[in-house]
Amino acid sequence: MQLPNTFENLVSEANDLSLYSKLIQQVNKDFLLANIDLDFEETILPSSLKYMLHDTIYKLIQQKFADYLNLLYIVDVSEEKIKRLDGSDTLKLSEQVTFLVLQREWQKVWYRHKFS
Repeated sequence: MQLPNTFENLVSEANDLSLYSKLIQQVNKDFLLANIDLDFEETILPSSLKYMLHDTIYKLIQQKFADYLNLLYIVDVSEEKIKRLDGSDTLKLSEQVTFLVLQREWQKVWYRHKFS
């Protein structure tokens, strides 16, 4: 599987395969497992999804770092990918982590769709 390299490509691929709602369900499921109070409607616009996720991850990094780490563990974001990011700018870091979270969630949905 070739992972999408931009948010727009990810959303486009999810829409092309009619899996956008499954992506939202997976995000909701993992955030619930991580005890983070965030629940998206399946009809949320991609831009709103990106903005709200980015905002939430930014706040987690700033205020609840243990919850942020727990979320990364639950979603199963690659530790190597996180370590490669530049942490000097928290806003930029949170934007990049948001994409990594969505990318991993998409990977789960895609594999489930492909092999079920």
